[in-house]
Amino acid sequence: MPKLVDHQERREAIAQALWRVVDQHGWTRATLREVAREAGVSLGQLQHYFATREAMLTFAMERAADRTGDRVTRGLAALDQPPHPRDVLRLVLAEMLPLHADSRASSRMSAAYVLEALHDPALRDQAALGLRDGRAMVEQLVRQAIAQGQVAPDRDPDIETDLIIALTGFTPLLELGVIDPRAALAAIDQHLDRLFTAAPSSHPES
Repeated sequence: MPKLVDHQERREAIAQALWRVVDQHGWTRATLREVAREAGVSLGQLQHYFATREAMLTFAMERAADRTGDRVTRGLAALDQPPHPRDVLRLVLAEMLPLHADSRASSRMSAAYVLEALHDPALRDQAALGLRDGRAMVEQLVRQAIAQGQVAPDRDPDIETDLIIALTGFTPLLELGVIDPRAALAAIDQHLDRLFTAAPSSHPES
């Protein structure tokens, strides 16, 4: 009896092969033929699932985002409940930086995705949507912290959100060995400590 093929499993295996190629050799080496070789399938089999590099990249990025979300979810479960917004932001920032093998692979895939999206309108719209969703999540945490008195009320939530997201700019510095992970995490901690200065619990009557 012929073996049944789990198509979702095959797609995920191809996505993982793409992550490995990008992680080890870069996006320019991630041709359909090279990824097929890494996945242990023929080029024709790969093209049955993904007709183009762009389609393969989009699926791989969706899975990478899922894996990042899973890591964040596991991290949140280990925090005090309900978690403090500062701890949530620190966890999210740490998982977005290439600080371990899994997040490094996701980070490199993200860089490849952004580079490709610069020249592909459909990918550009999709990448921008994902970034907007991520920014909205950070802004929600900042606004929550202001409302709960954990961040001073005179802080501009839009500016603070953008400053937090800017901390992901440590990625190329880490990848190229300009700074080490301890330095990146120390800078993140200092920024968050400065931000999460509790507002006065009461104000004098006018």
